[in-house]
Amino acid sequence: MSTESISDRREHIRSISVTALSALLGVGAAFASLAMAGDVSSVEAASAAATDTRGLLLVLGAILVQFVLYDFTDIYGDDEFGVKHYLFITFMTFSFWFVVLGILLTTEAMG
Repeated sequence: MSTESISDRREHIRSISVTALSALLGVGAAFASLAMAGDVSSVEAASAAATDTRGLLLVLGAILVQFVLYDFTDIYGDDEFGVKHYLFITFMTFSFWFVVLGILLTTEAMG
């Protein structure tokens, strides 16, 4: 019984850690994308910043860093790190990046 609760707790902490890191790296990539875009105070500048592909490279880098980090820290232990995990990390990071960058470009945060 106690080994089940320890295992369940470890699983819960692992899922919270993976979700939090994906969210934080997505938000960080959005702010870095905005910083790379420069001044977005005009509609033309914000439109140009929204089509800048360097931001996509930043979010791709944030996703790849997580895969290396999880492999290096062995957070999954003996459990299989499968397709479902790759898709979850990719979706969470990209979604947070996309939404936060959209909000920042719309509100002219850096202007």
